[in-house]
Amino acid sequence: MKLNSTVAEVTARIAERSRAMRERYLAKIDAARGSGPHRKRLSCGNLAHGFAGCGAVDKSMLRAGVVPNIAIVTAYNDMLSAHQPYERYPDVIRAAARAAGVTAQVAGGVAAMCDGVTQGRAGMELSLFSRDVIALSTAVALSHDMFDAALYLGICDKIVPGLLIGALSFGHLPAIFVPGGPMPSGISNEEKSKVRQLFAEGKATREQLLDAEAKAYHAPGTCTFYGTANSNQMLMEVMGLHLPGATFVHPNTPLRDALTAEAVQRVAAITALGKDYLPIGHVIDERAIVNGVIGLHATGGSTNHLLHLVAIARAAGIELRWDDFAALSGAVPLLARVYPNGKADVNHFHAAGGLGFLIAQLIDAGVLHADIRTVWGGGLDGYRVEARLAADGSIERTPAPAQSRDESVLRGVAAPFRADGGLRVLEGNLGRATIKVSAVPDDRCVIEAPAIVFDEQDDVQRAFERGELDRDFVAVVRFQGPRANGMPELHKLTPALSLLQDRGHRVALVTDGRMSGASGRVPAAIHVTPEAAAGGPLAKVREGDIIRVDALANTLEVKVDNATFAARPAATRDMADHQRGFGRELFAGFRAVAGSAELGASIFGDIA
Repeated sequence: MKLNSTVAEVTARIAERSRAMRERYLAKIDAARGSGPHRKRLSCGNLAHGFAGCGAVDKSMLRAGVVPNIAIVTAYNDMLSAHQPYERYPDVIRAAARAAGVTAQVAGGVAAMCDGVTQGRAGMELSLFSRDVIALSTAVALSHDMFDAALYLGICDKIVPGLLIGALSFGHLPAIFVPGGPMPSGISNEEKSKVRQLFAEGKATREQLLDAEAKAYHAPGTCTFYGTANSNQMLMEVMGLHLPGATFVHPNTPLRDALTAEAVQRVAAITALGKDYLPIGHVIDERAIVNGVIGLHATGGSTNHLLHLVAIARAAGIELRWDDFAALSGAVPLLARVYPNGKADVNHFHAAGGLGFLIAQLIDAGVLHADIRTVWGGGLDGYRVEARLAADGSIERTPAPAQSRDESVLRGVAAPFRADGGLRVLEGNLGRATIKVSAVPDDRCVIEAPAIVFDEQDDVQRAFERGELDRDFVAVVRFQGPRANGMPELHKLTPALSLLQDRGHRVALVTDGRMSGASGRVPAAIHVTPEAAAGGPLAKVREGDIIRVDALANTLEVKVDNATFAARPAATRDMADHQRGFGRELFAGFRAVAGSAELGASIFGDIA
């Protein structure tokens, strides 16, 4: 199938604008390859330190230095359900490595925090910056120069992007990302959402809410709604960094373990010591980045990736812009309805045909780059499959179904849920912002109403509880950007705003903060840049100003005379109470140098 013209044009534009930066990056990683295992060039004392803790067999192989040594970079902790299954992985990986005649060592661990735990709390203000901490930790883990390839164990929100940025800084090393899989389905997302709204109205007790949440988040594995964590996992497969069919297999199952062992065998086969050398810096190119954007649009994925994919691309010497997201959105049909953009969860998506079906549909429609490099070898056509465990314990891959098994969850390109991906870039006298409308009702894509201005997200909830928000309004929640307080997620606001919309009020959110993969039915212009703390126009908005959020004309405007608005002094805010305690004082340097949301809100800048 001929590649869609928009996809081709956007990819070509990205490649052209990135040419010099990408060439510098490739020259850097190609120079880092060298010849033979780097540990052979370590001094005897260096090398002895590197294998001192190993068993006799591994020590002998590391000493000889003629077989691949695989780094394990792990985000394991047992507080987070998604990462708890990784506790067993080093043992599984080391056993598989020995069976393949190679070695594996845990090179290091990285932080793994959960936005679901820190939501609305001080710890959330460390969340976005944790991505860059993870990237730094990944580089430290690999700094010993002991490894020929790496396996990355990570699932959730900032963890996969951080691991990938760090991996790209060692782009000469082959790499495979090894998923843990989602937990089994709990209570329905619809039922959970209903209890949340009842609690917001004061009609459900805390114990009833906790009971519902515990029935939803109830076992090891990724949360089953389609937020940033599961969007991450989709991206790794669509970008060619997972093994085919590996993404949404449950933890602690024979198939999950077999896929993990297979990842060891495959990463050992693509090191520089063999004939199929495939460094991650060559896997992630302009086509792979575009595939990631397309995957987000086709599945209604997390808006956090408007930050993360930009930062990932820059780490590979590629300049991705929000305008590229918007242009591609118009060419990509929405093929999935998974909560919060539908009632189903990722287990229902997987059962309906999952990523194998989705990838096949997009390739056949000419919307996806099938010719990317993948860790499996060959192009993305090898991912049009479902993985199963054969009777002898081996993995067998069969073609994905030609038809969705449940068209309420997953559809083909002939009858999509909507013709485009539902992402818009808004621009106007309030700056630039993004909005996801894939779940927003058609009659709510344009909201024009008076502003109610908040500098704290908790003030929105308090105003709701006092009954002050039972009307049409646009909530302007500012001083939530990376320079102000680390750009926390604000989806704690979702239940109240959703309830007000259900009551018939025309409401919207405008913020320089984030809403993440949990953003849904309420129109939300997020990531507004420049942010208020950097003197952006949001700092000039006053109570009662008429705000127009228009996802049809792609505009974000305050209806105030230009001269009058320009003459207004910008509001300021003392952020000291958000910059001390809970470790926040340690991140002062991050806040000071963080780039804008449109540049990925990264501390790194141009690192290619």
